[in-house]
Amino acid sequence: MIDQTINVRGKTITTFIVYEINRALSDKEPGEVLEVVAEQDNAIRSDITSWAEATGHQLIEIVEADGFDRFLIRKSDVTPSGKSMALIVSDPGLEELLSPLGFALAGALEGENVYIYFQGPAVRVLERRFTPHLKGWWRRMFSPFARRGLERAGHVSPHEKLRELQGLGAKFYACAPSMDRFRVAKTDLAFPDVKVVEYLTFVDVMAGTDVQLYP
Repeated sequence: MIDQTINVRGKTITTFIVYEINRALSDKEPGEVLEVVAEQDNAIRSDITSWAEATGHQLIEIVEADGFDRFLIRKSDVTPSGKSMALIVSDPGLEELLSPLGFALAGALEGENVYIYFQGPAVRVLERRFTPHLKGWWRRMFSPFARRGLERAGHVSPHEKLRELQGLGAKFYACAPSMDRFRVAKTDLAFPDVKVVEYLTFVDVMAGTDVQLYP
């Protein structure tokens, strides 16, 4: 018996899809079944399968329909993996943020403890007024079109990703000298509990993690 169906057709970004699956399952009891209707895409199939294996939820089957796939997922009791990931973000460009924030969200959705250090101009990403732009003065005017295109695919805004990450337990760190250099005050930050530190503190954090990603 299917207890709920969610439809994510039209979205191709798997972190968006799995975040919606994770959110739907959070309201379910172990044993209940969620149906997910998604585009027929090998990357989507692979990522949902990998996520289910990593978290312990049961992917009962994938049913091919007319132009889309139906994933049947049974909620299981989940034990945190105990794994952890540390990332450094240095570039606030619209396209340059996609990879680090995507990896961070993927790790958090698989139950990893995620730690993100913002340095250089990327400390601006944490500001309330931050809006991402394409890099290069000649491309900047096309940024609104690029943002809308990314959102249609499932790339939500950097601030929305960061809110999702904090909701999944991620911890944020900001480089103190960078905040001074780029005139970002702690009162300007859009997110609670950001730790303002320097390199040695985050090196210590990184030393205790399983995966480190940095420029």
